[in-house]
Amino acid sequence: MSLLHAISVSDIRARGTICEADVLALRRAFNEDGVIDSTEAEALFGLHRACSQQDATWADCFVEMLTEHVVNQAKPEGYVTAEKADWLLANISVDGIIGSRTEFELLVTILDKARWSPQGLVAFALDQIKRAVIDGAGPLRAGKGLEAGVIDEAEVELLKRILYAFGGDGNIAITRPEAEALFAIDAATIGKINAESWPDLFVKAIANCVMAASGYATPSREQALARETWLERRGDLSLGAVINGMANGILGGLLSAYRQQSGIERAIATLERQKVEIVTAQEIEVADAAWLAECIGRDGSISPNESALVAFLEANNAIIAPELSTLLARLRPAA
Repeated sequence: MSLLHAISVSDIRARGTICEADVLALRRAFNEDGVIDSTEAEALFGLHRACSQQDATWADCFVEMLTEHVVNQAKPEGYVTAEKADWLLANISVDGIIGSRTEFELLVTILDKARWSPQGLVAFALDQIKRAVIDGAGPLRAGKGLEAGVIDEAEVELLKRILYAFGGDGNIAITRPEAEALFAIDAATIGKINAESWPDLFVKAIANCVMAASGYATPSREQALARETWLERRGDLSLGAVINGMANGILGGLLSAYRQQSGIERAIATLERQKVEIVTAQEIEVADAAWLAECIGRDGSISPNESALVAFLEANNAIIAPELSTLLARLRPAA
């Protein structure tokens, strides 16, 4: 049964309300054939925009059905291409800003479910969190009452979901657009009482860039960004304690997770990245050593999280790219 035969779209739009009975009817129709075609997908977006009052069951239904359409029913199956991403963004955002928390959840769920997505789609998702943290406004901050320049645990978890999602089923290191968003959030949150897990995520993610730029084979993002056990001990959270916890807690783990690549392995990794670029029709922008050297300690000022990054890298005594090695030597007194 077609979804559009199960409900009266015009009646729902006219009353401006999606009720539980409407959601149940949609689910019954969807369960019969599991198909969401492009016309039905457009109708679902139209209902979401037209109805200011929505039953609590609508959000899950909306996300599930449209994720199925984008990821599994629009070719190529399992992947999000640049064309799919453009269509999605045209429906969930205006002038680069997401329309609602439900639409953001749809975006992140699609990134979760797809094998690969264009880098630009991931960058857009991260930009929404960056805007929420820096401006303290928008749908992701609705009802939170947080001041601008503070990042909370829920936002750190959203960042993790997005970073994990772009890792896909390979070992692609944190990319330049991803790192740019993290650097921007770090700069905006200096001196604030932020989520306890934020320094750990920032340091692990940027260290992942540094190691990849230095010729190391990178582990999966789940392994590279795994939360450290020292964070579970809610004791001293001063900068010194944070740096010591990172430096000491990861020593064995980092050395076992990263290793220098051979020439053949580098070539294979390049081919894997090119395969993703061909499927998604969008280039992956890597965070190279020269760019990272410009970002860390920019303008001669090093943030507390960058200090933790320096300590983290030095504790592991890894051989890193010359541009970064020189930078760490220059920043060592500040860290």
